[in-house]
Amino acid sequence: MARMKFICDAERCIECNGCVTACKNEHEVPWGVNRRRVVTINDGVPGERSISVACMHCSDAPCMAVCPVQCFYRTEEGVVLHDKDICIGCGYCSYACPFGAPQFPGQGTFGVRGKMDKCTFCAGGPEPNGSQAEFEKYGRNRLAEGKLPACAEMCSTKALLAGDGDVIADIFRTRVLQRGKGAEVWGWGTAYGTQSKAGA
Repeated sequence: MARMKFICDAERCIECNGCVTACKNEHEVPWGVNRRRVVTINDGVPGERSISVACMHCSDAPCMAVCPVQCFYRTEEGVVLHDKDICIGCGYCSYACPFGAPQFPGQGTFGVRGKMDKCTFCAGGPEPNGSQAEFEKYGRNRLAEGKLPACAEMCSTKALLAGDGDVIADIFRTRVLQRGKGAEVWGWGTAYGTQSKAGA
């Protein structure tokens, strides 16, 4: 079974926020929550790069490890989802996540928090696929419709890749080889080691 993953090509991201807008529009994300956001590193100086960030659906997800009520679960495709009916809004997951993916919408006065919300990889939730209850809690289930996440489909430069982890890693690797930069590409050393030649 394919493991679904995101990869953002920082060499292609133009910080247009199309991915952010597509996500909010597709799922009617509550006010105060951004399931996806664009982060710019070295803003305004040489070497500036932007990258689209959301839940990375980790293989060893820290949010799952710290949740006291075990509202998180992993699908067969490797997508990390949560059950809002179980969530108690404690916030442990938001502290544990290195990507800041779990967020709590303000649902009242004095900063009262509701149930945690996060990127679902457009895979819905535990309710029946395509049901109104699923949409109201988690947004549209595009994976069940055979589609990729809206953020990746909306990306005008195809910087944001989503799908089978092996397939999108091959796409990214091919791009880097065609650029002829190898280890000079931002993030390459973290992903593939420090060798200067990709095939070496």
